[in-house]
Amino acid sequence: MPSTAGDGGQAVENAKQLEPGPADNVFAMQEIGTFDEPWALAFVPGTETLMMTLRVGTLIGIDTATGNRISVSGVPEVDYGGQGGLGDVAFLPSESGDDIDGRTIYLSYAEAGDRDTRGAAAGRGTLSCSAPTTCKIENFNVFWRQPKVSGRGHYSHRFAFSPDGEYLFISSGDRQKMDPAQDTSNVLGTVVRLLPDGTPAPGNPLADESGDPAIWSWGHRNLLGLAFDASGQLWNIEHGPKGGDELNKVEAGKNYGWPVVSNGVHYDGAAIPDHATRPEFAPPAISWSPVIAPGDMLFYSGKMFPSLTGHLLVPGLSIESLVDIAMEGDTPHEAARYSFDRRLRAIEEGPDGAIWIAEDKSGARLWKLTPRAAD
Repeated sequence: MPSTAGDGGQAVENAKQLEPGPADNVFAMQEIGTFDEPWALAFVPGTETLMMTLRVGTLIGIDTATGNRISVSGVPEVDYGGQGGLGDVAFLPSESGDDIDGRTIYLSYAEAGDRDTRGAAAGRGTLSCSAPTTCKIENFNVFWRQPKVSGRGHYSHRFAFSPDGEYLFISSGDRQKMDPAQDTSNVLGTVVRLLPDGTPAPGNPLADESGDPAIWSWGHRNLLGLAFDASGQLWNIEHGPKGGDELNKVEAGKNYGWPVVSNGVHYDGAAIPDHATRPEFAPPAISWSPVIAPGDMLFYSGKMFPSLTGHLLVPGLSIESLVDIAMEGDTPHEAARYSFDRRLRAIEEGPDGAIWIAEDKSGARLWKLTPRAAD
């Protein structure tokens, strides 16, 4: 049952459990193509070019006006396996225009280390396009890394630029190590705030203390959604253990409790104290048990679907549905679920307001959603 947390920080159950309805009852769905293991989508600002990362280490561009595909070389070598590979893609918001050539591009990915270790990394370079369908990334420079540890899970590595473009936020998962999420000497289980060049932003909560100067918040688990709402507030959505997926309002210097508290339990059934038992930790705005297994998140502008203005749209993996969350201050609630009958990994809004969704795993379809014509 979903639960919500209001101003008092106490979790309360929603009034009803929503059952998903078929997505094509609400949206006109156009299949654009099939791809193997998409992970992230991003439109190049000011253009109709959609960039898609494939986890194996491939970056593909799609000119959505013509349907032409754009090959992109110069992607860094990734450590593919488990949950790892090529991750998020983003572009410098201050650069616009109708040409993708010369744009600053950001990529995150799993990077191999010594002695069978690995960790998330993030870097940026410049797109150089010799033809409309041929580009390469030049001068790619890695500016941020997680500590290298064993295992291949919980990288997170989602990007979110602040609305003014002055700061780059990156989600950094706990890498399935749990306790480091409470240790602020490292960035595992945190959200970090950087300048666009990748250096820690001045004024971060731990800048004058013993913690890592890049940390913005901590006590997180596996944060696969990171986005700003229309008011400029940062939110994240993250996987809980067995139960306890969370939507959080992300605020400077706050500790979100993992692994000390969770509204779920460990995979072996062992109990974890609920958030309500430890008021010193920031509670989730919504938690889900059973989980929705979020893949990404998008605050929708309302350009093409006015009824969704300001809503948070969350593609779900295990539930194979798009979750529609109405945002009402500190007490958002689910408004609907739309079934796709396939795991959903990534979501993006097009320049015209169309909603783009990529499914998960091999043979994943890329969908363009527009309003359905009246019957």
